[in-house]
Amino acid sequence: MTQHQRALAGKLFDARSQELRDLKHKAHVLCQRFNAMDEYDPERLPIVREFIGAIGENYYFQGPIQFNYGCHTKIGDNFFANFNLTVMDDGPIVIGDRVMFGPNVSLMATTHPLIYGERETMTYPDGHVSTSEYAPGIVIGSHVWLACNVVVCGGVTIGDGAVVGAGSVVTKDIPAGWLAYGNPCRAVRPITEEDSKLDLL
Repeated sequence: MTQHQRALAGKLFDARSQELRDLKHKAHVLCQRFNAMDEYDPERLPIVREFIGAIGENYYFQGPIQFNYGCHTKIGDNFFANFNLTVMDDGPIVIGDRVMFGPNVSLMATTHPLIYGERETMTYPDGHVSTSEYAPGIVIGSHVWLACNVVVCGGVTIGDGAVVGAGSVVTKDIPAGWLAYGNPCRAVRPITEEDSKLDLL
């Protein structure tokens, strides 16, 4: 099993392996190119398709952006991300349709063992020794809004139509249609018609 296969299978893997470094390098270079371009340049947004796993027809990234792999992320249609999106997609990340991210959102589908010997000097089946990670995935449903400075940790599922408030650190699943916020983030209440702002129209 390659280190890439180990990562996607949820096993401990060596992120310093050349195979994974090459995959990451492609995304890093393309993110740098994207970030250096004017936001009105028509060649800017298509760069995302060169490294992303999949994305819908309509999308917008304000930038700057930083994807660790890119190829492990699948995004639906009508996606919007504000400034400073960080996506550590060492594990798989799946995002539904019509999802909105505020500024400084971070998706962290990766982590390290707590025991330092496993984290710093892991011996792999092929005999080499290196640092180690494992990468639980993230699933974000459709019609979700993550407000500014939200961090979503690996292993989390956020249900359709949920809203996560500013500054939240999401460590557990959020049910569909609920407002959630806090550090650690918790589901506070369902979103109802009483939350309508049509009176401001």
